[in-house]
Amino acid sequence: MATETTVPAPAQSQEAQESTREETRADEVYVLPPVDIYEDEQGSLIVLADLPGVEPSALDIRVERGILTLQGRAKHMAPGEPIYREFELTGFFRQFRLPENIDDEAVEAELKHGVLRLYLRRAESAQPRRIEVRAA
Repeated sequence: MATETTVPAPAQSQEAQESTREETRADEVYVLPPVDIYEDEQGSLIVLADLPGVEPSALDIRVERGILTLQGRAKHMAPGEPIYREFELTGFFRQFRLPENIDDEAVEAELKHGVLRLYLRRAESAQPRRIEVRAA
């Protein structure tokens, strides 16, 4: 069973990008966070995503129409204004198409030390069950 597929970003032609580009706003830059996905004995999925520098308040997790979306904005942990900076922290963005048997209402999330752990439970109707056969 395929547990997920990454949803590709929509491709635009160079002409379409140039004609729809708004000159007053900088482009958002996102990084694909590394993700591991495991399936447990009950068929539920456990998603681990590395999101260094992202706080829970800056993290947006959505499940809509079978698409899991992870979006977060990292921020520098040092207090004060930077005097000199060689790198800029960017946001994280990744989408996955989920199997149909995942219960959208039973998703649990935990963020600890920059690692996001999502629990995506299998829907009750999709749980395997044993059918008891009675003797006639």
